[in-house]
Amino acid sequence: MDVLTAQNYNMLKKDNLVLGIVLGLLTPFVTFFIYYFLAVYMPYHRGLSEFVQILLGNRQMLPKIISICLLFNGAVFYLYTRKRKDLTAKGIFLVTMLYAITIILLKLLHG
Repeated sequence: MDVLTAQNYNMLKKDNLVLGIVLGLLTPFVTFFIYYFLAVYMPYHRGLSEFVQILLGNRQMLPKIISICLLFNGAVFYLYTRKRKDLTAKGIFLVTMLYAITIILLKLLHG
């Protein structure tokens, strides 16, 4: 394992609030691209910009997609709580709650 990979791996093992916030923000984005690739690109061969336009045009679909993307935050949160990395888990939970508030607001504003 080279030095850079070892440093990145060691960073993920630390108990750090900032790490939890970063993981909480990035995990839904990674999940979004996985969802896009598996559910949109593979079966329908639609481009990312076309998919984003569909999401923006269909406001009821946006909270559903965000909710799907948040599922993996739960998995990452679970892994860090199992490892007793409470500060990191706290950061993931904080960002997940912010996403949840966003989903509620989107549902209230767009029915």
